[in-house]
Amino acid sequence: MSTTAVTHRVEVLGTPGERYEEILTPEALDFLGRLDQAFSTRRFDLLAERRRRAERLASGAALDFSRATPAVRADPGWRVAPAAPGLVDRRVEITGPPDRRMTINALNSGACVWMADFEDATSPTWRNIVGGQLNLLDAVERRIDFTTPEGKEYRLGENLATLVVRPRGWHLVEKHLVVDGRPLSASLVDFGLYFFHCAQRQIDAGHGPYFYLPKLENHYEARLWNDVFLLAQELLGIPRGTVRATVLIETITAAFEMEEILYELREHSAGLNAGRWDYLFSLIKNFAHRPDFVLPDRDRVTMTAPFLRAYTELLVRTCHRRGAHAIGGMAAQVPGKDAAADEAAFAKVRLDKEREAEDGFDGSWVAHPGLVPLCREVFDGVLGEHPHQVARTREDVEVTAAELLAVREAGGPPTDAGVRANIAVSLRYFDAWLRGQGAVALHGLMEDAATAEIARVQIWQWVRHGAVSRESVERLLDEELTALGAEYPWARVEDLREIFERTALARELPAFFTSDAYARHLVGRPGTPS
Repeated sequence: MSTTAVTHRVEVLGTPGERYEEILTPEALDFLGRLDQAFSTRRFDLLAERRRRAERLASGAALDFSRATPAVRADPGWRVAPAAPGLVDRRVEITGPPDRRMTINALNSGACVWMADFEDATSPTWRNIVGGQLNLLDAVERRIDFTTPEGKEYRLGENLATLVVRPRGWHLVEKHLVVDGRPLSASLVDFGLYFFHCAQRQIDAGHGPYFYLPKLENHYEARLWNDVFLLAQELLGIPRGTVRATVLIETITAAFEMEEILYELREHSAGLNAGRWDYLFSLIKNFAHRPDFVLPDRDRVTMTAPFLRAYTELLVRTCHRRGAHAIGGMAAQVPGKDAAADEAAFAKVRLDKEREAEDGFDGSWVAHPGLVPLCREVFDGVLGEHPHQVARTREDVEVTAAELLAVREAGGPPTDAGVRANIAVSLRYFDAWLRGQGAVALHGLMEDAATAEIARVQIWQWVRHGAVSRESVERLLDEELTALGAEYPWARVEDLREIFERTALARELPAFFTSDAYARHLVGRPGTPS
């Protein structure tokens, strides 16, 4: 049975669990209610504008730098806030879901920063969301430990990575917490629970409440976050400007508003990150109806493609011009037991990180602790004793709108292997996600919701423009579902088929697979697990 608690109109519909009352206190729920009361209407309006803009782009509207904000871009006088304690040196950052083992391993990994990811790396079951908050609270209190069924123990060491939390995006909701029957914003839930319980604790420990902000599409959405920070700090008596937030530039529309986004968040800004996988997903999604934006197999679209080089170089120039850190993209390789495969994977990672460091990035992301030493070595070679290279302003860089959209140069038809791989990755990720796992190692790569989104929108785009037939996709779908069911007899094969068909083969392309699949499959109801 679900239970209901009421405070400031917030109802808890999720199934109770061990120690949940430590997170879902009346005071914490009241805090969420106040944030919802202040910002729910603005969030709703901004999401409506997202849909209108997407419709305009699908109808052939041009995408360019804003004609409403040239003064912000032209003004050389403004800069973001100085780097906060624990965020001065960010040469290697690790990401992962806030489950108990990952929390300990990431904080102990030797990375400068750990991004605890409630978004793409977390399947948003009620258990994962509340359990993740408990793990972060325990980590901040330095009382977290974990023992495997085999008896292996995990405990925190002395030198820990700086904790940064990524809440879910503005488009998502938390259906287990409602006001007047309306679900709360998942962004405000993830941010608010962590901020309420851990902001002052982090300040007392010498750091602060730090965040990564995902999926922003324009500077108005950044302004909304800034106003959330202002109110949250005011309500809890936290000094203004204590929050720091790094924005992931992972939508094509945000790439045209990097300076404006920094400007809106400037007293709370910790820089920008090149969220490469979601960026590709966003580009395909927004221009999926246009044949000149058809991309080849995912593994053939590398960061050396001209349109991606334009994106990353503009990001470095924008950040350093404003005194902000520029953080590079994810290395998703997962070391395994095959020495030759590991050697080849590490060579790719090294080349990728060398390019980023030489381009001026101040640090970069890895998905596995085994890649931390390699990433550190590369950035040590460029940074030396300096904590960053913000002073390198890259005045040589000039990027046009046409260069950001020059996808045709990287275009080409998909291969049969690429089509099959996208179907297989989609299905196997959906399977893991339905079972509560948001990050899963597949074929030597750590796949998350972003890479699954790329896989399924590419299938939609290829079918739409005749690069592959619907009949061949359906045949491969049957084959991959049969193979998956044979390998994992517990797999919910018909649910996987439904998710794939609804998100990759529907007449219209859904914006995200996560929104609909969450409501259909992950929301706990009375008498069901959540």
